[in-house]
Amino acid sequence: MFVRGILAGGAASLFALAAVAEESSIGPQVGAPAPVSEVVTAQGETVSLSDLSGEAGVAVAFVRSLDWCPYCRQQAIELEGAKAPLAASGWALTVLSYDPPETLTAFAEEKGLTYTLVSDEGSDAIRAFDLFNEEMREGSRYWGIPHPAIVFIDTDGMVVEVLREEGYKDRPPVDVVIEAAERLSQTGAG
Repeated sequence: MFVRGILAGGAASLFALAAVAEESSIGPQVGAPAPVSEVVTAQGETVSLSDLSGEAGVAVAFVRSLDWCPYCRQQAIELEGAKAPLAASGWALTVLSYDPPETLTAFAEEKGLTYTLVSDEGSDAIRAFDLFNEEMREGSRYWGIPHPAIVFIDTDGMVVEVLREEGYKDRPPVDVVIEAAERLSQTGAG
């Protein structure tokens, strides 16, 4: 089930409602200021997420890893198709993972990605956005990954939309990401 800012869709049972409510508490809250976070571009430049904004803001896709996560790799490839429509609505697209810049550069070159990829090797931004996955064992290769989400941050530094799915295998479809950007631009939330 798709979870967005305020829960979208319906749940068929009380159990499903409880699972969705628990999931929706992960990540930043819509209407809250976005944490100020520094990340490193695939080219090695330290920037803040606000430095990456388009005219309306920045859509940041938090992914687990572009090195080993097949679902993240597929999402990153599919998001290339969202870059131009997002830009047309004033939104810059950025993918953030805990991977080192070299991994991001290699993946972007291999797949022909043209949007910005940023590294959060210490998971500081992931923690600041309340997306740090505590279920992973400390010291394992998975320690530091985020719960996947796409967070829209407007030019005023406010979280205006959060797109998530219940599980890590499913990601918000590209058309939903584009629709969110268009809706936010039409309502002036960006």
